[in-house]
Amino acid sequence: MDAGEVEARTQAALDLARTYVFGTDPGRIPAVLFEAYVAGAADLDRALLGAALARCWAYAGEHKRAVPFAIAAVKHAEATGDPAVLASALDAALATHWGPDELEVRVDLAGKLADAAAHLGDADARTTAHLWLLTVAAETLDLSELNRQLHALERLGEESRKALFFAATRRLMLDLMRGRTDTVAPLVSLAEETMDELPDGYFVVSALIGYCGVQAGDRSEPLVARMREGEAIAEREGIREIYAEIAWLYREIGLVDDARRLASMFDDRVLAKLPRDHNYLLVLHLLLDVALATGLDDMVETITPLLLPYAGRSVINAGAVTFHGVTDDTLARACARLGDAERAAALREKALTTYRRIGATWWRERLEAAAPATVEVFRSTTMTLRPGPAGVWLVGRGADEAAIPARRGLEHLHVLLSSPGREVSALRLAGGAETVEQSGLGDVVDAQALASYRRRLAEIDTELDGADVSGDARRGEQLTAERRALLAEVSAATGLGGRPRSAGSGAERARIAVRKAIATALNAIHGADPVVARHLTSRVRTGLWCRYEPDPDAPVDWRL
Repeated sequence: MDAGEVEARTQAALDLARTYVFGTDPGRIPAVLFEAYVAGAADLDRALLGAALARCWAYAGEHKRAVPFAIAAVKHAEATGDPAVLASALDAALATHWGPDELEVRVDLAGKLADAAAHLGDADARTTAHLWLLTVAAETLDLSELNRQLHALERLGEESRKALFFAATRRLMLDLMRGRTDTVAPLVSLAEETMDELPDGYFVVSALIGYCGVQAGDRSEPLVARMREGEAIAEREGIREIYAEIAWLYREIGLVDDARRLASMFDDRVLAKLPRDHNYLLVLHLLLDVALATGLDDMVETITPLLLPYAGRSVINAGAVTFHGVTDDTLARACARLGDAERAAALREKALTTYRRIGATWWRERLEAAAPATVEVFRSTTMTLRPGPAGVWLVGRGADEAAIPARRGLEHLHVLLSSPGREVSALRLAGGAETVEQSGLGDVVDAQALASYRRRLAEIDTELDGADVSGDARRGEQLTAERRALLAEVSAATGLGGRPRSAGSGAERARIAVRKAIATALNAIHGADPVVARHLTSRVRTGLWCRYEPDPDAPVDWRL
């Protein structure tokens, strides 16, 4: 590295980390990296090892374990003043903050990465940076930036076969997004020539061939055989997103029974436990599309409230390999199926407007061909969400009320409904007005103590969920107090790049706790009255500040 030599132990650990394959069990690699990390003292060593640890845990699906190392890596990298080290740390931070609720964080990190990338000389480092910037541009549907990053990858392809693979596959992604199939043959050929540069190169090419075939109207046996091969890979590796993608592909080429069979593997229990990682939107979006097309109405009812908070989002798979449309598309058809005709019409128009703006002709024509269903809509303007007898809340519409177990999230919703349009801090909802925001967890506390704190905090979160389910308010208050005291013990550390929303901060923990509590409450409400649940899902906003936004076109008279 330009900033100096790393220690031999650090280099050996980093070399080992490079053997890790995305999505597989990391084995002892994290342990070796951590031993070197603890032994290292220089900012350079800690930045590189912290980034490697964060990537390793993030790619293995262990987000919570990845976060503190990503935060530390950025801090140590900034101290080195080396753009290459900082780019590596930002890459790890992006991989760690790849969940559906962290798009704003990714946009911010991408801006910092763009500054660092301007000073990179190594082709591989520049390729990684441009791929991240392209991915964020695809998530935000910034076509100008997306094309700019594609051109950068294509120029890098003149000196790097790996960059050439990324350039060919992402150019094909953009062409398919915009309905072009005339470039398929040369781009697939170029990708096949360079796919040996990546461990999963063959699988990426196979997936792209499948999506090319769908948009071209191919129903041939060779294409079906590739999809069967993809299903076998998903079964062998246990990769849920591949099941969802193959189910969607089966449906699009007319294999309805196979599509329904794979989608049915995602029952309510599986859906409830889906990790909110980089594939969360992808899986929900594809499964909802399949459920709508194959008559899985129970799945439509389950997924719609989970996906509604993400209306207006572009759906891509990891690394922007393929564009899967926008959430407004599937949500419009789902709301029509569930009887919410007004929302269905609004979402449909938004999706079509987006498709027209980006030139997504195949997607636009597909949605236009799927005329919204005509349904009878229940139009009561009175809804109930109020405390009932001890341990019970009442929800419903009109004169109908149903009892559900008390949960913290119901109390949060009640506060928001009581002050429509007014923002309430997640800190206040989580702990009351006397709550003082705690600073984030960093590496300034003793490593063993920090690990102990994290284990207990995780246990408390689980126990709080249990208290929610059982309606044990007293136990919930005790656990909340213990959690607040424990956070106070580690309040001296700082967060990612000095950001106030650092992982582990009081505000961030409150945001996560409130979001989870409200999501749990909405699921409970959905079981009693899906219409009330859908209204709340679409009108309640969570974050550092939460609020209930009344619908001016369909006002509700709340019984609170």
